[in-house]
Amino acid sequence: MASPSRQAVNFAAPRGFATAFKADCKETFFPDDPFHEMKHEKPLNKLKKTIQYFIPLFEWLPNYNLRLFRYDLLAGITITSLAIPQGISYAKLANIPPIYGLYSSFIPPFVYSIFGSSKHLAVGTVAACSLLLSETVGAKASPQDDPTLYLHLIFTATFFTGIFQTALGFLRLGILVDFLSHSTITGFMGGTAIIICLQQLKGMLGLRHFTTHTDVVSVLGAVFRHRNEWRWESAVVGIIFLAFLQFTRYLRQKRPKLFWVSAIAPMVVVVVGCLFAFFAHADKHGIQIVGELKKGLNPPSIQYLNFDPQYLPVTVRAGLITGLIAMA
Repeated sequence: MASPSRQAVNFAAPRGFATAFKADCKETFFPDDPFHEMKHEKPLNKLKKTIQYFIPLFEWLPNYNLRLFRYDLLAGITITSLAIPQGISYAKLANIPPIYGLYSSFIPPFVYSIFGSSKHLAVGTVAACSLLLSETVGAKASPQDDPTLYLHLIFTATFFTGIFQTALGFLRLGILVDFLSHSTITGFMGGTAIIICLQQLKGMLGLRHFTTHTDVVSVLGAVFRHRNEWRWESAVVGIIFLAFLQFTRYLRQKRPKLFWVSAIAPMVVVVVGCLFAFFAHADKHGIQIVGELKKGLNPPSIQYLNFDPQYLPVTVRAGLITGLIAMA
């Protein structure tokens, strides 16, 4: 009986450590292999495309024209009219001076315009993160009793948030979002919206005292516990502007050609609200105003970072959680 033929198996030569490590790093950090098309390019072109990959500004800026500028100018004015009151509002949610809300509305879009790749993405503060920072840091330092320490801890927490998000981007861990279910995102958005709406009751009713907690029981308890501080003037003004904004959104859905009405509505609210507060002396009638903002640029806040071991666990925890929430 003839012996069966044997088939030889060809094993690939084992790769060295350096080769395997390089391949693993490339698969981790650049799975889309953006440099594959540059292999046969001249060194100067390869350098140019590499810079454009990491800094997209150099890719779209040479092709920019007046037609794009017109639409970007309209979009910029619209978003600015929304970002200014939004930034101030989010700063008040975090119990920090309003001027820092304006900085947070300006710096992130400016940085993203250089390093970002999407012209349809709005970058800025998040209400949920503002509330989270306020509740986490407020448990260690009271914004009323020790506002200076509280502000320094907020600076430190946001510093850790930036480091954590930079690490997430460098390690290409945005893929983690793919594992979040639709129901989780929907529940998170719905819960965040409810929390934000409840927090706005403080300004809507003109309350001077409020709670630092964000749960429904604590917020509603603070609202009804301070019924003597309710001001109907503040509530009427807030409801009128809220109804106007909702009406413009409804009008846009019914008459798509009138989309510009909804686009300029935030700007109209800001301008009319400022004029009303100025000429009607709203602060003398129980309507709270932001007040005077310090002019000029603030000095760098890096000197105010607090790495005291007593507060470090709180700031690190707040930074990590805020980074994850912002990514989600």
